[in-house]
Amino acid sequence: MCKTCGCHGGSIEKCTLTVEGMTCNHCKAAVEKAVRALPGVMAAEVDLAAKALKIDFDTAKNSLDDIKHAVEEAGYKVV
Repeated sequence: MCKTCGCHGGSIEKCTLTVEGMTCNHCKAAVEKAVRALPGVMAAEVDLAAKALKIDFDTAKNSLDDIKHAVEEAGYKVV
């Protein structure tokens, strides 16, 4: 799959989600790992100070709801 243009049916969406409950580097790693495990996720980076998760994903492979669900399954809350 092309990671830059989504030429295989989807488009690349970039967004930032606010995530509550993250307090340390373990939390950061857990959220990033859960989101990166989803198909079509090209990037997932947590900024602990901002309580933000920045993600780039292929909309043909995932939806924002799928990503939110993965974060919540990891034990954190998307607000």
